[in-house]
Amino acid sequence: MPVYYFYGEEDFFKDLLQEEIEKLVPADQKDFNFDLIYGSDASPAKVIDLARSFPMMAEKRVVIVRDFLKLGDQTDDGTLNDFSSYLDNPNPSTILCLIDQKYPDKRTALGKSLQSADHAVAYEFEKLPDYKLADWVIDWTKYSHKREITPEAAQLISQMVGQDLKLLSTELEKVCTFVDSEERVGIEHIKKISGSYRDFNVIELKNAVVNRDMDSALAIAEQMLLKSNYNAGEIIKTVGFFYNVFGNIWQICRLSEKGLQKNQVQSQLGIKSSYVFNAQWSEASRFRLSEMPQIFEALLDADSAAKGFSTLDTSSIFLLLIKRIIG
Repeated sequence: MPVYYFYGEEDFFKDLLQEEIEKLVPADQKDFNFDLIYGSDASPAKVIDLARSFPMMAEKRVVIVRDFLKLGDQTDDGTLNDFSSYLDNPNPSTILCLIDQKYPDKRTALGKSLQSADHAVAYEFEKLPDYKLADWVIDWTKYSHKREITPEAAQLISQMVGQDLKLLSTELEKVCTFVDSEERVGIEHIKKISGSYRDFNVIELKNAVVNRDMDSALAIAEQMLLKSNYNAGEIIKTVGFFYNVFGNIWQICRLSEKGLQKNQVQSQLGIKSSYVFNAQWSEASRFRLSEMPQIFEALLDADSAAKGFSTLDTSSIFLLLIKRIIG
């Protein structure tokens, strides 16, 4: 296919595909047959000219445009709609890869051409929901490292790292590099190789909070406060972690209160691993949908307080958040 349009909020997959497309031009041919352009630094006319030019002493040339829609800012040298005619008749010896966060306005000539062109394909990469992260870890470990990881370990590392797939893949590479190739990656490997002591305290704190064990939760929180200079940035990070946890809980509570059975909820959320789903279902079973607004309000208040919109000290902000969530 001579034209690709990659868009969406998830940069990880867009970056991976860009790397694969770059490899189509051998290193010794890149000086003459490869161009990486940023939209704010070029114009539509310049990119189209590059795409229409033929490779030099090679079969293919590659032109990649990041922040593609910013090309439209260069109104003195063509417009984005000029790509419409190129899509209808692209240069077969050029691979043109256009990358942005958004899809062009579908009402424009370019937007219509992308939808109908025989020689172009568009792929959207949405941000992966938190409740699908553990499944992704299992699949990525198998695909990228040819290794097995236990669902328990996948759940742990996904909770520790969160939605940053680039960081998550880096942590997985670190673990898979140091674990014996004959072993399945388990929780013990994650704890030994990845993350920090405090990260595991956050997981333990989460377990105590979702179990509504106030005494344990406050004791863990006190330990965390003693073992670090618990600054505002760390509170904001912890609030973000709990926002993801309760985002997952809210999803399950919302579907359950609609009358869906457990297996229907799993199907609706698209979670493949039964272990992962059962763990999330167990956490959600301790809360009601009606509690979610108050919990999210407590998280928002703690975030604002940590950013300076309160006279409370950081320790009080942290402990008050736990008490408000548990209720």
